[in-house]
Amino acid sequence: MSDFRQLSESFWASPQIAVDDVKEAAARGFTLVVNNRPDGESDDQTEGAAIEAAAKEAGLAYCAIPINHSGFSEAKVTQMVDALAANDGPVLAYCRSGTRSTLLWSLAQASKGTDPDAIAMAAAEAGYDVSPVRQAMGMLAARSAD
Repeated sequence: MSDFRQLSESFWASPQIAVDDVKEAAARGFTLVVNNRPDGESDDQTEGAAIEAAAKEAGLAYCAIPINHSGFSEAKVTQMVDALAANDGPVLAYCRSGTRSTLLWSLAQASKGTDPDAIAMAAAEAGYDVSPVRQAMGMLAARSAD
């Protein structure tokens, strides 16, 4: 069974998914799969192209916003904001453990003015810790209030 963890009414994060997980996501009503894992991180991961093909075959939108060792740039946050805004329905984002997907979602939500404490609580309830980006969340939320 897949480990899809709900962070909001319309967003779930997951550890690495496989083609069968895409089928499950479609059956559960997801409309977009966001890949936050760069290809080639480990020998056992399903490559993004295979996930993309499975998503398209299942009628799901797909986008890749890989987060590598360079971290969470403002451009990546904007890409996530745009992907979520362009989608109408539940989103499943994945990486190796779900943490990068959660952190990127957290930054995207903060950049739209969502309260960082509420974001952190939602992430914690799903089993994720946003402390690595908590300061940036605060700065993004403050900037959106200006």
